[in-house]
Amino acid sequence: MSAARTSDGTHLRVTQVRSSIGTKPKHRGTLRALGLRGLGATRVLPDRPEIRGMIARVPHLVEVAAAGAGEAGEQQDRQQAARRAHRVAEQRHAEERDTR
Repeated sequence: MSAARTSDGTHLRVTQVRSSIGTKPKHRGTLRALGLRGLGATRVLPDRPEIRGMIARVPHLVEVAAAGAGEAGEQQDRQQAARRAHRVAEQRHAEERDTR
């Protein structure tokens, strides 16, 4: 695990760099808990002891770097946009189902 700290000590960029295939189930669970769903997946996470503890369990599978000032906000914006798009798609599907 890299000892990367942000200047304000608030966020880390965690990237999965190795596959979870063949790893212990606890390691796969830790990757999922970090929000890493596959190779190359990146998440901006708060720099807290519990997050660092999870990263310490899987240092051979992830790469850690300091996150930029606006990266956490950008990630939240992308997540909100994806949730909105999903909600709209669900509404359209429900309308189509009701008109049949």
